[in-house]
Amino acid sequence: MRKLLLALPLLAAVPLMAQSAPQLPGTTDVSRVTAGTYKTDPGHTLIGWRVSHFGFNDYFGIFGDATGTLTLDPKNPNAATVDITIPVSKVTTASAGLTGHLLRAGKDGGKPDFFGPAPADAKFVSTKVEANGTTAKITGNLTLNGVTKPVVLDTKFSGAGNNPFNKKATVGFHATTTIKRSDFGVSYAVPMISDDVALDISVAFEKAS
Repeated sequence: MRKLLLALPLLAAVPLMAQSAPQLPGTTDVSRVTAGTYKTDPGHTLIGWRVSHFGFNDYFGIFGDATGTLTLDPKNPNAATVDITIPVSKVTTASAGLTGHLLRAGKDGGKPDFFGPAPADAKFVSTKVEANGTTAKITGNLTLNGVTKPVVLDTKFSGAGNNPFNKKATVGFHATTTIKRSDFGVSYAVPMISDDVALDISVAFEKAS
């Protein structure tokens, strides 16, 4: 009985806690999306990459500070266009040694193992959008390491609403794809380090004023 009496104040507080729970600014409600031109929020846009290391386990890193634009009309999603620029020079991993290797110059003036010390930005430009509800296949050209190849992004709408700090209308998407790094001239240690590179993309776009 004593335990029940002690618990009653807590039980009474549960409805109040539920009522006071804050609402997230972004939700997967497509009615919140408005037509227009959006620009990336670079501080909250990430391109993750993952490779198999010797077949033992996966290793992963990220590219950040991506910039670009999205034009979108929710009434005609297949007409959407997107272009993203990714600063390869800002690649980062959990290992300072590996990050340095990715950006290291080639030995004796030869070809770098990976990107080299002054890599050009990567760029993705869409050529076709095939929307299906809250998902889409976005076909486009990816330029990386001076080579351009077509890729297809499997994309999912992840949220829309107003940024609570700057009040800008914001939309978010999550996309995945897999590329072969050798297609882009990065073939060091294949197949010990996998040729296939899985990309995991999380991007926020804020509506341009």
